[in-house]
Amino acid sequence: MYLASTDAVAKAKGKARATTEAEAEAAPQGAAEAKTKAEAKRGRVAGPVIALGAVSLVTDISSEMVTAVLPLYFVLQLGLSPLQFGFLDGLYNGVTAFVRLLGGYAADRGGRHKLVAGGGYALSALSRLGLLLAGGATAGIGAALAADRIGKGVRTAPRDALISLSSPPDALGRAFGVHRAMDTTGALLGPLAAFALLWATADAYDAVFVVSFCFGLLGVLMLVAFVPGRHDERVAPAPPNTSKAKRGRVLDLLRIPAFRRVLGAAALLGAATIGDAFLYLLLQRRLDFAVSWFPLLPLGAAAVYLLLAVPAGRLADRVGRRIPFLAGHAALLGGYVLLLCPTAALPLLIGVLLLLGVFYAATDGVLMALATPVLPQGRRASGMAVLQTGQALARLVAAAGFGAAWTLWGIGSALTCAVLALTAALAGAALLLPRGEILERQA
Repeated sequence: MYLASTDAVAKAKGKARATTEAEAEAAPQGAAEAKTKAEAKRGRVAGPVIALGAVSLVTDISSEMVTAVLPLYFVLQLGLSPLQFGFLDGLYNGVTAFVRLLGGYAADRGGRHKLVAGGGYALSALSRLGLLLAGGATAGIGAALAADRIGKGVRTAPRDALISLSSPPDALGRAFGVHRAMDTTGALLGPLAAFALLWATADAYDAVFVVSFCFGLLGVLMLVAFVPGRHDERVAPAPPNTSKAKRGRVLDLLRIPAFRRVLGAAALLGAATIGDAFLYLLLQRRLDFAVSWFPLLPLGAAAVYLLLAVPAGRLADRVGRRIPFLAGHAALLGGYVLLLCPTAALPLLIGVLLLLGVFYAATDGVLMALATPVLPQGRRASGMAVLQTGQALARLVAAAGFGAAWTLWGIGSALTCAVLALTAALAGAALLLPRGEILERQA
């Protein structure tokens, strides 16, 4: 009797001790979750997102310093023919579409998002030295530009996956908005830094490439030092009913109905988006300003993007990401219509740049936030790579089609076709993208 009582007391003490230990282990987890939710309510963005934004800011200064001077460097300094420049420009802008999938797949294998993104940032930084060492050799310049674009293509999906995995689901729009705002700040500062260097060094392009490399290297070091390699899986839970796509081929993601809808809408709208360069060329034709002012046009749209990226992300978190995404493309449609109408010079310039900035603010990061809830956590980078590749290829088709229409039928007819195409694409995308809660049920 005594022994039985003793055993009962011992068992009770053991249970009490186990309960206490379990509560002690659960307390930090609960505190972490409560802290994350409290920060989201206060409007704070996760530390890794800020760190990634700082990396993108510095890297974009590096990239845009080079992008701003490439036409001048190629044509005036090296004396390349228009055919050679066209080849290099196409290589510079088109190669990313074919490496995004590789970067996303590599990042998802073992959760190596930081490692893959870091490799992409490092490759882009080293490409600046390639430009410096290439001299006037077209092949060397082409290789350096290809390396830069491969680096960008490899890092984009893992970086966006890190942002989504570091943010609570109800703050994804704000997180991507903050990141894109910081990224755009770098895009604004890069051309200004390049032109300041050229002015101070009497057109010494080598100085631009050296300083650009230093900024790129700084971005890599910041990524290594401040971006955590592992994410907190409690912050971004995996969506339901996606077990079939957790591992395996990238194209298995197309079995997810909601992801197919998002991809289809993005590709449909992308196929009716003619590209910034054409809009800037149309503005120059309409307004007939000096060619020397042409490089400053992107700065106007980028400034609007910078101001509106975070508010657009906050709005997307409140009203759903579908509405701002469609509204952004409606703003782009307004820019097309303005170019068709007999508008005065200054209102036309301000209106088109304003609407183009609104378009990017309401669609760029918002699209990633729209896709995040319907993608399995273990395939997040691959899914974003598929989405970005589909959109990029669709926009490539749109640019080629608009260029052909401009050549064959003239500016007015080509713009009319673009307006009709984007109107039809908006209607189709509105049908493909139902309300957010419906998307989540179909995930």
